[in-house]
Amino acid sequence: MTDPTDVAPSTTPTEPRSLVIDNIGSLITNDPETGRGPLGIVEDASVVIVGGVVEHVGPAGAVADVCIDADGACVLPGFVDSHTHLVFAGDRAQEFTARMAGQLYDGGGIRVTTEATRGTPTHELDRLVRQRLAEAHRAGTTTIEIKSGYGLNVVDEVRSVEIAQAHTTETTYLGAHLLPAEFAGRPDDYIHLVCNEMLDAAAPHSKWIDAFCEVGAFDVDQSRAVLEAGRAAGLGLRLHGNQLGHGPGVQLAVECGCASVDHCTYLTDRDIESLAGSDTVATFLPAADFSTRQPYADARRVIEAGATVALASNCNPGSSYTTSISFCIALAVREMNMTIDEAIQAVTIGGAAALQRTDVGRLAPGSAGHAVILDAPTHHHLAYRPGVPLIRRTIGPLGDVQLAC
Repeated sequence: MTDPTDVAPSTTPTEPRSLVIDNIGSLITNDPETGRGPLGIVEDASVVIVGGVVEHVGPAGAVADVCIDADGACVLPGFVDSHTHLVFAGDRAQEFTARMAGQLYDGGGIRVTTEATRGTPTHELDRLVRQRLAEAHRAGTTTIEIKSGYGLNVVDEVRSVEIAQAHTTETTYLGAHLLPAEFAGRPDDYIHLVCNEMLDAAAPHSKWIDAFCEVGAFDVDQSRAVLEAGRAAGLGLRLHGNQLGHGPGVQLAVECGCASVDHCTYLTDRDIESLAGSDTVATFLPAADFSTRQPYADARRVIEAGATVALASNCNPGSSYTTSISFCIALAVREMNMTIDEAIQAVTIGGAAALQRTDVGRLAPGSAGHAVILDAPTHHHLAYRPGVPLIRRTIGPLGDVQLAC
């Protein structure tokens, strides 16, 4: 239940009210200069937030206008979910059920969602996005990226990024998600549309451009054309790659200087070496591997090579219908050879790096005051107690959400 006193307005425009989270048993700052080890852990701590920005981190007992008592619990930065597809209508539960019975995933179900999304009024799509965002926020997500990709025509792609833009600054134009039925057999014609008329209309509402570089979607030359057109339009670059098998996605992402290449389920030694020698973040989407019965990526190889990694939900109706970053953490630790500390970093500062952000994913002076209070004494419980709703409270740009314990 939300406590309205915790999100009271500023007393004056120049004197924002201050908030302290006090009596923190274990605080994850992600700032080694502020606390102990790579996670910057501070014990028996408090965090003072003024105007949405962390002003001070120190011992318990700090004073502010509004106080939240953590009661000895762990507090960590709000989760940064750098890969979602929230603008869609309908679901594909039957497809999931068939897949669990042995049917292979090939991405073709995207067309089912496209049809449903095109036929849904804008106000209803917006309501669905707000509903999913509220669910993600309750689960600890405070920064989120939202892609288009279920319109696949000019009107509906633009509509999708406009809806996304109403809820986040991290909007991604994904016109090159899959070839729509009306362009069957004419992929180059569709890519021309994506890179020209559709891009011109979508770019004012987008921060990023993305493409699905995969067998059954778009090849390396088509994907490169999309990225180059997006760069020329002033958009940042992202790429889906190496989900369904070994392919050129990672190499293309590094070549083009993409902020992130996402999925990375199948990686060669050369792919890993290229990632380690670049600023491109390898974003793993373990809930998609879970939902499609794909192998899990071996994150250990990537981390030990020195590449930056992130974890994201990939929330979408076909291959990963979850907003739970806690679930992704548990999968990464159990199935991807990540330590708990590495998984925590991947959903905070790793996700921030994938969005080229330095203001989120941390709880240190000067960073955004986005925080998650666990119903647990340490961050280890997020993997130690999988499936248990351990997010007691989320404090971030969508407000302060307090959940029953």
